[in-house]
Amino acid sequence: MRKLPRRFYARDTLIVAQELIGKLLVHRSDGLERIGKIVEVEAYLGEHDLASHSSKGLTERTKTMFGPPGYAYVYLIYGVHHCMNVVTEHAGHGSAVLLRALEPVKDIAARTQGPGLLCRAMAIDRRLNAHDLLSEEFFIAEPDGSAPVALVKRPRIGVDYAKHWAKRLLRFNLKDNPFVSQP
Repeated sequence: MRKLPRRFYARDTLIVAQELIGKLLVHRSDGLERIGKIVEVEAYLGEHDLASHSSKGLTERTKTMFGPPGYAYVYLIYGVHHCMNVVTEHAGHGSAVLLRALEPVKDIAARTQGPGLLCRAMAIDRRLNAHDLLSEEFFIAEPDGSAPVALVKRPRIGVDYAKHWAKRLLRFNLKDNPFVSQP
């Protein structure tokens, strides 16, 4: 496997989101190397996207999302679940891709269908917020011998409040993969 370079993330969020499908999320911690294949993501396109955290502007919570590309934006929802996003485009834009589901590859025993379950299974929490995804212990990689992927495009989940943004096809998943979080 080959770690993705910074230039991979420094592109249009929609392209990055679609091209993350099939890549490997790697987290080395507690003596384990947890690896999961990314099978579902959602794109959040910046301040104009009413479903994005960045639509409220730069805050203490969202400052990572407004930072340079190739960093993890990890936050807590409902006071219980962590969610991990990959920061995209350029500093100041506030765009990112939420990782929604993984297919377990190595050292993952728990469920990974949904962003909270994914983070729990991969031992991802707020300590990894603003972590550089080019590090040796937490990164995304191109698998060896990767094959073309068939994508399904759908509306994002849980963003009904976002007016016309709620219906946009900004959720991408690997077609017919049993680890996708919801149909």
